[in-house]
Amino acid sequence: MKYGSWTVAVPRQADVTLLEQAGYSPLTARALCGRGCKTPEEAQLRLDAQSSLLDPFSLKEMDRAVAAVEKALSLGHKIAVFGDYDVDGITATCLLVDYLRSRGGDCVAHIPGRLEEGYGLNAAAIHQLCDEGVKLIITVDCGITALEEAELCRQLGIPLVITDHHECKKHLPQAAAVVDPHRPDRTYPHTDLSGVGVAFKLAAALDGDQEAIARRYCDLFCLGTIADVMPLRGENRRLVVMGLQDLQHPRRLGLQALIHACDCEKETITAGTIGYILAPRINAAGRMEYAELAVQLFLTEDADEARDLAETLCRLNRERQNTESEIYREALEQLQAQKVPDSAIVLAGENWHQGVVGIVASRLSEEFCRPTFLICLDGERGKASSRSYGGFNLFSGLTELSDLLEGYGGHELAAGFTILRSNIDEFRWRICQRAEAFAASGMARSSLEIDGEIPAAMLTPENVQGLAQLEPTGTCCPKPVFCITEAILEQATAVGGGKHLRLRLKGRDGSPLQAIFFSAGSMAQQLSPGQRLDLAFTPQINTYRGVSSVQLNIIDLRDPDPREFYERFLTAKDLSLFEQRALAPCRADVTDVWNYLLQAAPRGQSLLCQIPQFCQQVASFSRQGHSVRKTLACLDILAQLQLISLERQEDQLQVCIACGAPRNPLENSPLYRDLQALCDFDA
Repeated sequence: MKYGSWTVAVPRQADVTLLEQAGYSPLTARALCGRGCKTPEEAQLRLDAQSSLLDPFSLKEMDRAVAAVEKALSLGHKIAVFGDYDVDGITATCLLVDYLRSRGGDCVAHIPGRLEEGYGLNAAAIHQLCDEGVKLIITVDCGITALEEAELCRQLGIPLVITDHHECKKHLPQAAAVVDPHRPDRTYPHTDLSGVGVAFKLAAALDGDQEAIARRYCDLFCLGTIADVMPLRGENRRLVVMGLQDLQHPRRLGLQALIHACDCEKETITAGTIGYILAPRINAAGRMEYAELAVQLFLTEDADEARDLAETLCRLNRERQNTESEIYREALEQLQAQKVPDSAIVLAGENWHQGVVGIVASRLSEEFCRPTFLICLDGERGKASSRSYGGFNLFSGLTELSDLLEGYGGHELAAGFTILRSNIDEFRWRICQRAEAFAASGMARSSLEIDGEIPAAMLTPENVQGLAQLEPTGTCCPKPVFCITEAILEQATAVGGGKHLRLRLKGRDGSPLQAIFFSAGSMAQQLSPGQRLDLAFTPQINTYRGVSSVQLNIIDLRDPDPREFYERFLTAKDLSLFEQRALAPCRADVTDVWNYLLQAAPRGQSLLCQIPQFCQQVASFSRQGHSVRKTLACLDILAQLQLISLERQEDQLQVCIACGAPRNPLENSPLYRDLQALCDFDA
């Protein structure tokens, strides 16, 4: 079990029916109701892609930024757009460079080398740009923490306009303008903009026609916003939808070439296509120290050059994957050497690639359910990438430990920092203390939010294809997560060189299920055919050799807990209708338990066993799809009828069939009557 608990939404069937009647597919209706949409109007509002675009001048100091840029344009000054080496930074850079050049500006792009310069504005780059005759520097997707660099620009007489979307520190840089929706004195209505979103707002403010700028750059906005995992609501959602429509027939030669190189031309481009196929290849350029290639790709007007650049990005992505696998292997070896796991993962490696450790940190944080910090050592210093888990605020944590760091930046979920080698042990101890305190505080979000439980028979290709009504999916509108309880495992196989887990199962109704659980190949040896499993998953259509079928993308799986609802029932805790129905046995369920006991414990002999194993054995013995969760109630019913003697302590139970016990109708059990009344079942 990957998550601490599952929170399963229980929508009212009447609400689901209302949404289905309004044209939503069965699975889409359940997902929307599970997220609190009870009417078609509420559902439409949740998925609305027609929001008005907010006035760019609502951003604090946007007027000052426009004034500085217009002055440079009017004087013919050379302008440098200083970006970041990820997808958000690259698209932001290309958007602004393209716009300024269209205005006749003498504009160059500068993306810092990840290893040579590191993240963000830096003194060496400023001096280089100054020597090249640059008279204005505009940062995109970076700069909000560049206090010393802003002062250097002032001393050199170069106006600096900062556009960023990251968290601010206590003091803002002294610049010609600082445009960031996270400013403490912010005036913008929300903080959802990505780096390319803020760059878009600057271009719109300069142009005066925001709708025209939206049509012109929605593709770049879409790429950067999805890749940076920004909330897909409001104006973000509108522009992402516009961008996805544009990407079906891309106008930019570079995007045409990249989509062709990724073999996505015949597919509908979705948020998933960007997140899992296009963005990793764009990111690979920056991770492998060739970010300028991605900039050239988006700005080129030469089809042959676009093709060559796209193929190069695909090659760099393959190199990145190989490097990632090696770092992951070494990190696992370090973790296995630790006798007691820490509340946070802090590892360091001598030869780790700075551009790739962030991906490995993300993988480890998800796999081990802990905030993760990976440090690339180089001499007496190390550069680190970190990823959060459970809502642990990385930026706040690094701020509290800033006395140990030479520099840091980022946000709540992902951050980077520089640290002396001699401070790593102290950092590990103190960050683990904070992670442990956070986990004990009750604020940690380790629960998996599930949109609802569904029967396996509902997973038809037509129903799964209907989930396209939720697109685009992402932050604030995630892919739907459903669960199926007590699926019967038929086969578990490690695939992908042992990295992933492929499952063949069937629902309790007999419906066949095919599933894949990524990065869980090691679990294959822990699973047995016939075992009952609860599955949390996102359904998808998998096409192989021209044949399409439904596949479950597993997010978590667990053994059904026979005590999950029953103990709450016994202690008079409120149960939802879903929990009541999962608990209350019918006559056939009680008969299953009785028949199993007859063959497992002859009269007069005691059966001593672990509760989970006993419940699984009863379920396997039954030919009627017996539910694991109903077994304990069945045992107590049989005990009330004096057919068995029963003792239960923690995880163990001892049961013995009573000798010479008379036949006793189920209705004589108060527990059976109470549970039937609870759900209004017919006995």
